[in-house]
Amino acid sequence: MFQYRQALVRMRQGDSDRQIAAARIMGRRTAARLRELGTEHHWLDVAGSMPADEAIAAALGQPKRASTTVSSLAAQRERIQGWAEQGVSGVAIFAALQREQGWSGSYSAVRRILADIRSAEPPETSCRLDFAPGEAVQVDFGAGPVLMHPDDKLRRTWAFVMTLCFSRHQYVEFVWDQSAATWLGCHRRAFEWFGAVPLRVTIDNAKCAITKACAKDPTVQRAYAECAEGYGFKIDPCPPYDPQKKGIVESGVKYVKGNFLALREFRNLSDLNEQARAWVTNVAGVRIHGTTRQAPLALFATERPLMQALPAIAPDLGTWHQVTLHRDCHVKFDYRLYSAPFALVGKVLWLRATDGAVALYDEFRHVATHARGLKPGERKTIRDHLPPKAQAFFARDREWLGMQALLVGTSCAQLIERLLADKILERLRAAQGVIGLGKTYGNARLEAACARALAHDSPFYRTVKTILSTGADKTPVAEPFTPAAYANPRFARDASTLFAHPNPQLDLLH
Repeated sequence: MFQYRQALVRMRQGDSDRQIAAARIMGRRTAARLRELGTEHHWLDVAGSMPADEAIAAALGQPKRASTTVSSLAAQRERIQGWAEQGVSGVAIFAALQREQGWSGSYSAVRRILADIRSAEPPETSCRLDFAPGEAVQVDFGAGPVLMHPDDKLRRTWAFVMTLCFSRHQYVEFVWDQSAATWLGCHRRAFEWFGAVPLRVTIDNAKCAITKACAKDPTVQRAYAECAEGYGFKIDPCPPYDPQKKGIVESGVKYVKGNFLALREFRNLSDLNEQARAWVTNVAGVRIHGTTRQAPLALFATERPLMQALPAIAPDLGTWHQVTLHRDCHVKFDYRLYSAPFALVGKVLWLRATDGAVALYDEFRHVATHARGLKPGERKTIRDHLPPKAQAFFARDREWLGMQALLVGTSCAQLIERLLADKILERLRAAQGVIGLGKTYGNARLEAACARALAHDSPFYRTVKTILSTGADKTPVAEPFTPAAYANPRFARDASTLFAHPNPQLDLLH
């Protein structure tokens, strides 16, 4: 409206429409129309007062539409508007109109009516929030460069960015994944970088922090809740699909991508993080921020004394996982197996993993702890976690068998040694069975039976058991027959054939 008032002033001073157009106030046709309105409403009288803006606007009337053509989709406007509110793209709407309505118009008509529908909607508004020093930080992940992973494969890195809402000072760290353990570790190192803890941490709904996203009642990941309790901050999740609530860190992530990552080269992840720390201190921290109009490090010097102090003892951060105890009395975590009491087989347990240990809980009751350090595929077993029969079996190993055999006698020890020295078969169960016979027949009879079995070169479990069951161990061992014992060699061959028994095991009884 200002240009109309200016043109009226120039007309009162005697300027022509051509002169007004030359001064680039408005075109000659618009100036001519304004002159007609001015003459009609006596606005050009030098003695009179200048009209109000409302009077000029009323006289000019509503501006004319650029086009008065009625859209060929006017009858379908409500339906198209419903599709647009559901997020259906213009291409999909165009295809549906052709398929269902037999419409033969162009895609430009669809694009124009969608633009008209959007222009009729009320514009979105927002409110900028102010934060007190040390009140809050905002956290987010952003995509980083692709680097060579230690497993010799190219992998995407991720930028963890934590930005203080008052000073805009940042902590930036690049990691390989967005797991809960990585999330917690980044928080620890960020608080140590700042040397203090904020009152509130604003996050989105990543699975490493929020297990159930909800605008009113979100469910926090158990490990992250422990982290918040240990450091003394409150978790403030954004509502789902509303990243504007943490716009400070969103802008920070864009700044990292556009200013730091652009036109740089990195050898590996360590070099990437080293350059990032130097960039935060020497570039991002000393720039004049576009909103605060001050350097972030200068404001941070004011903010840091007002933040919470770090705890005297750093919290023991661990991730929680639900696992099932399988029939082999082990749970699986991170491709490694850990044992738990056999009485809990089939139950769902809670597993808490830290850098040094894995602890298992039945609800709140602690049931087992294992040291970490296994390789993928390995298992850690505590023998007391196994069923009694399994414990007994594993307890009777080769060392135990040797000790028990020595307690029985030298013959028993020799027989057990020969059983376990078999190069073809594993005779551990047979050796256990021989030692077990001592409970039924006593050690003295077992020693005698082993001596008889060795004398006949038959060191087997069934031989010892047959000797004991028939009582042959109570009779003295006969000298082995030799043909040389006969005086007349004529009868040696016949005698050996005569005394040879068809069943070698029955020979042991004579």
